[in-house]
Amino acid sequence: MSFFLLSFTSIFTLMNPFGLVPVFIAMTKDMEKNQIRRIATRTCFTAAICLIFFALSGNFLFSFFNISINSLRVVGGILFLIMGYDMLQARIARLKDHEPEEIISLGENAAITPLAIPMLSGPGTITAVIVIMKDAEGVLMQGNVILSIVLSCLLSFIILNLSRKITSLIGETGNKVFLRLMGLIVMMTAVEFFFAGVKPFVQNILK
Repeated sequence: MSFFLLSFTSIFTLMNPFGLVPVFIAMTKDMEKNQIRRIATRTCFTAAICLIFFALSGNFLFSFFNISINSLRVVGGILFLIMGYDMLQARIARLKDHEPEEIISLGENAAITPLAIPMLSGPGTITAVIVIMKDAEGVLMQGNVILSIVLSCLLSFIILNLSRKITSLIGETGNKVFLRLMGLIVMMTAVEFFFAGVKPFVQNILK
């Protein structure tokens, strides 16, 4: 249960569907409910397939590129720290390379890229999935990682599908509070990842 909670909170906070709500609302403002649901479904389904693929192929990637898990933890920790800091400032780092107007103009084509990849399942989320899956011992724990991905994408679908109602309920201020709270969790995850990766290197140096 503790491993499942760690997996779920790490993956969901890094996906951060609340950060996509403003762009998703703007993108679907002139669409009907069935179109909105279709875009949300396509976005979350694509993100789930992408994350499950990297979760299952992580061991092969490590072997093929001769990468140690601790190296990925260190890099992931630094990446999460930058992402978490941006979220604490109520900024959406994933939108830096994509203008909102550019995304809106893509219509339903934006569901796969950039909404699903790299916004919902970006480098940070993919790194987290690979590292957590590598730490999973046995089929049951590996199943927990896959379940965490599915639940995170399911919750993301609900949030995107109800984005207008959520925004009207909590408002812009509430959305920023959620963003900052998730940023704090991401930064704490970053510290755990970073020092878990650095520790073996330091031990080898001391030996």
